[in-house]
Amino acid sequence: MSQSFPPPQQQPQPQFPGYAPVPPPAPVRDNFAGGLLTAIAAAVVCAGVYGAIVGATKHEIGYAAVGVGFLIGWASGKVGGRNPALPVLGAVLALGSVYAGQLVGEAILISKHFPVSLSELLFQHLDVVNEAWKSDADPMTFLFFAIAAIAAFSGSKKAAA
Repeated sequence: MSQSFPPPQQQPQPQFPGYAPVPPPAPVRDNFAGGLLTAIAAAVVCAGVYGAIVGATKHEIGYAAVGVGFLIGWASGKVGGRNPALPVLGAVLALGSVYAGQLVGEAILISKHFPVSLSELLFQHLDVVNEAWKSDADPMTFLFFAIAAIAAFSGSKKAAA
């Protein structure tokens, strides 16, 4: 014989005059797959935008590298939550995004001087673009990589909090 118990009743919170009740803590988000996919999408978009900036200005811009890293990290942390792997993966994706953006920028600059389209340079002559990038790389180039990775790591931590 099954015995049925009445559902437990919630205890009312004590009311103190002049004080608001304390809200319950927010649930912890941990969506690794969503955070990773969002970070990959943000990295692809940021690489294109960063490449367009480099191609238009003929210079690498530190604030743009910070923006690339922070946006990738923020997107992964906002969607993925507090998963400890997401800040690290966001930093790695920021490195790849800045590198891809610099390659896009190099390809834009090359396509302005030679009768070759941007897509042809990126899909058929990527080795030429990479060699041009290597010859133009200086210590500031690698500093922008570090800036983007740090911004992605910290952006992911801040967005997940």
